[in-house]
Amino acid sequence: MPFLAHVGVLRKHLFRSLIAVCAGAALIGYKMHFIMDNIIFGPVHKDFITFKVMNYVSRLFSSSDVFVMPEQFPIQVRRIFEQLNTAFYIALVGGFILAFPYVIYEIWKFISPGLKPSEKKNSLAFFVTTYFLFILGCCFGYFLVTPLTMHFGYFFNLSETIKVNIDLSSYIGVLLQTVLGMGLVFLLPIIVYVLTSIGILTPKFLKTYRRHAVVIILIIAGFITPGDIPSMLVASLPLYLLYETSILVSSIVYKRNQPDSRELISP
Repeated sequence: MPFLAHVGVLRKHLFRSLIAVCAGAALIGYKMHFIMDNIIFGPVHKDFITFKVMNYVSRLFSSSDVFVMPEQFPIQVRRIFEQLNTAFYIALVGGFILAFPYVIYEIWKFISPGLKPSEKKNSLAFFVTTYFLFILGCCFGYFLVTPLTMHFGYFFNLSETIKVNIDLSSYIGVLLQTVLGMGLVFLLPIIVYVLTSIGILTPKFLKTYRRHAVVIILIIAGFITPGDIPSMLVASLPLYLLYETSILVSSIVYKRNQPDSRELISP
């Protein structure tokens, strides 16, 4: 097909993906009150599952709860259209997350005609793994990093005269930054897989610069989280495990791409 024909086909796939995102955003908007009360503000509820589990574990060793949130988390709005802008923002991001599997499907449909049968099978597994790691990272950020971050931010106190009132935009920014940031960094093994497949990365390189990677991981964790030390440490641990997993992935791909020694012997 000519280049412009490919562009035309790609435009159709992108248009259908955009419709799916808009449909997901409409669904999020329709259930906005439920989503705000039960999902967006879930990590600051006193009965959030993370706090329940951690308090249950703490009661095994002591008689008091470690994580206690207030009855009403102090969220405030100081700009007249802040709630409206937040609603559009949440609907758009939520619609993209809901439609993400379909977007991956449209991308696969666009590239699949140029693939061999074995490559089609591998590419489908590649996209499924990508989506799984992204959702796993989002869940880790939502269920672990975010509630610990909010708990620390709320109870950290410089003076008794300071009254805690958190802006809605600040809360939403921290929440989405943490959740989406963790979702993206959990794609590290996929990125390493691609770079090793095209010959840019090697397992030797990743092993040699392991100590440097620890510093980079701490910097990335600082960008993902609001910057407090507890949240950085919680976010850094899975990132380091992902780095070690990436070394394993790179080793497997690197060995697979090496030519068989028997093929190097001339007849």
